Amino acid sequence: MKKDATIHSHHISQQFNADLEEIKNNMLEMGGMVEKQLSDAIDAIITADSGLGQLVREDDALINAMEIKIDEECNRILVRRQPAASDLRLVLTIIKTVNDLERIGDESAKIARLAIELTEQGESSKGYVEIRHIGERVRKMVYMALDAFARYDVEAALAVAKEDMNVDMEYSSAMREMITYMIEDPRSITRVLNIVWALRALERVGDHAKNIAEHVIYLVKGTDVRHIGLSGLEEQVKGESH
Repeated sequence: MKKDATIHSHHISQQFNADLEEIKNNMLEMGGMVEKQLSDAIDAIITADSGLGQLVREDDALINAMEIKIDEECNRILVRRQPAASDLRLVLTIIKTVNDLERIGDESAKIARLAIELTEQGESSKGYVEIRHIGERVRKMVYMALDAFARYDVEAALAVAKEDMNVDMEYSSAMREMITYMIEDPRSITRVLNIVWALRALERVGDHAKNIAEHVIYLVKGTDVRHIGLSGLEEQVKGESH
């Protein structure tokens, strides 16, 4: 099943329906903010734009405030409405997803800080090609994960989980290259380490995007899929298709 517009019930209370829709829309709005923050952070490090890097770091406070606001809205619904079944899953999934989005924001701020440091060091370094490639992959993963949530699309969510494997492999390859480069040119260690930390931050962004994809599958299927591996995820999605 690619789409399920009835993932949460329709209630006699129009206000309850509106509340559920509002927290979902607020989460997706936060997701859009995080997508931009991540994209700007990657651009800042690739183009050595310390000004853009500083803007990304300042935006992190907005992301944190958005997380708190949505958590409060979710808690209010849990207390007042005491949702059950699919409604409860929706609220819990939004809480989990917002946490992963905030963590992506943290990693983006970290990349932005590293962009500023690399610009101040003033010399080009190895690793920018790898940052561009992995950055594009994780940018796409975050977009796909949020789109899967917006449409309750478990097949799209599975595609995000599969892409995370590609990110992990590319990250491992990049790490080997960076270590080799530092061994061959010890003078480059400080600069290359900043690239290493940036790559590590991108890899973690991919992990959080995968988490969001798993939350979508949990929301649609009602099964916790966090520790069942890729084959288990595929079984859940195929089971949903029948």
